[in-house]
Amino acid sequence: MTEGYPTAAQLAEAVEGFLREEVMPALEGRLHFQALVAANVMAILGRELTAGPALAAAHAERLATVGYADDAALVTAIRNGDIDSRMGEVLATLRPSVEAAVAIANPKHLR
Repeated sequence: MTEGYPTAAQLAEAVEGFLREEVMPALEGRLHFQALVAANVMAILGRELTAGPALAAAHAERLATVGYADDAALVTAIRNGDIDSRMGEVLATLRPSVEAAVAIANPKHLR
């Protein structure tokens, strides 16, 4: 993007701030809740735009470490019982991917 213009993540952060600081205090009830949901969505979007690509690459590397090309291949192996004997290894290897997904969706859940 051209220098001087905000990034998509910065725009998401600005909208989130506007919703939380300007809109939500002026609302009550259902509309307040909907503004809260919208602000939370913007926060998730900002985190995804900032960290998502690197987290996706790290997850792909972890999958390859345990021998799977993608999530679909892992799901198939789980359903077929192919990883039962090495479940501990697979869980330990992929746990950081799950933690990263939670960090994007709602980092409060990691505290």
